[in-house]
Amino acid sequence: MNVESRFDTIHQIVSKHGRLGADPTTISPDTNLYEAGLSSLTTVNLMLALEEAFDVEFPDRMLGRKTFESIRSMAEAIDEIAS
Repeated sequence: MNVESRFDTIHQIVSKHGRLGADPTTISPDTNLYEAGLSSLTTVNLMLALEEAFDVEFPDRMLGRKTFESIRSMAEAIDEIAS
């Protein structure tokens, strides 16, 4: 999967599971999702949806705010796990 389609997939998951206060169409790969309204509870839902979509499991060391802060940071984490 190329970078652009991975970003698109993550963006769709964030739009569906993130429950953000911001309009999903305004979310860029570098938008801080916590500033846009992502909560710790929705982060868990987001993580589970990402694990299912990309067939990965986030290791404990990645279960922090930094990993789920943006679409780009999630894509980088998924790349690291998948490699």
